[in-house]
Amino acid sequence: MRKLHMIGIVLLVSVLVLFGSCSKNSGTSSEKVEKVQKKNINIATASIGGAYYAVGQEIANLVNKYAEGISMAPEVTAGSVENPRLVDKGDADFGITNANLAYAGVRAESPYTKTLNIKAIGNLHPSVFHIVTLESSGIASIADLKGKKVAVGPAGGGTLPILEVLLNLYGLTLSDITPSYLSYDDGFTQLSDGNVQVALALSGYPASSVMQLSTTKKIRFVEVTDSDMAQIAAKYPYYSGISVPKGTYGLSESVLALGISNVFFVNGDMDDETVYQVAKAVYDHLDEFAKNNATAAQIDRTTVDKAVIELHPGAAKFFAEKR
Repeated sequence: MRKLHMIGIVLLVSVLVLFGSCSKNSGTSSEKVEKVQKKNINIATASIGGAYYAVGQEIANLVNKYAEGISMAPEVTAGSVENPRLVDKGDADFGITNANLAYAGVRAESPYTKTLNIKAIGNLHPSVFHIVTLESSGIASIADLKGKKVAVGPAGGGTLPILEVLLNLYGLTLSDITPSYLSYDDGFTQLSDGNVQVALALSGYPASSVMQLSTTKKIRFVEVTDSDMAQIAAKYPYYSGISVPKGTYGLSESVLALGISNVFFVNGDMDDETVYQVAKAVYDHLDEFAKNNATAAQIDRTTVDKAVIELHPGAAKFFAEKR
């Protein structure tokens, strides 16, 4: 009898072990299914150290936190000129670019040679065109850039189209300067070391690369004039004048800079539900966005749905529900 009792106990223990193992395996299988079902997407940003990468990284964080079943990763790219091409080709799912480039992309205008299949999710922060030199350089105006070595930002970035607009006001072209195609971090390091005389950045303010330079060197922000701004605004409606406040980068006075809004966009063929979830994750949590990213604090909440290109239907649905 005792022997049968012991056999019963052994069988019971075996059943319990087997059941526990099955339950464990079942949970693992369920986790695998969840991972398989999670949609992986990416966002084209720019070089590390620029505002686009930091903004894109925080967009991805919000999507990963609030968009159920979606995982987003930021991708390092050449920047705002390249990003619309990457998204159009399907090499990236989402992207950030300047309003002028989004506008040109859907109209097959320079620097693009065909109509790009991109649609807006919404507006982001404005970018300020930084033209920075050392105070000791003697460079005080756009005209003074002639013959100078200029760190113009990475090839494919958004600085060149704007630089060309400004140079043209003074009868100059890119051939009148010596450009160095460097990341913003490298460009401002080269300015600090004296290897270039001017460095450019297209970024919200304060830009980290400029901040770092201003802690060790006295800098000058080359302004655009009111006359320059009036001529530009008459021809290019997506540009505006932005005042960089006194005290930013140690400036003794506020300065007028050329500004442009940034657009969060997507391939036009992306499904409506994914875009809806991404738009909701970002624009329903702008307070958190601003708390974690200083540039995002400059987003104008009254104009987020007024991009220069057509909204994707998924984004349009989200904003319609918010009204």
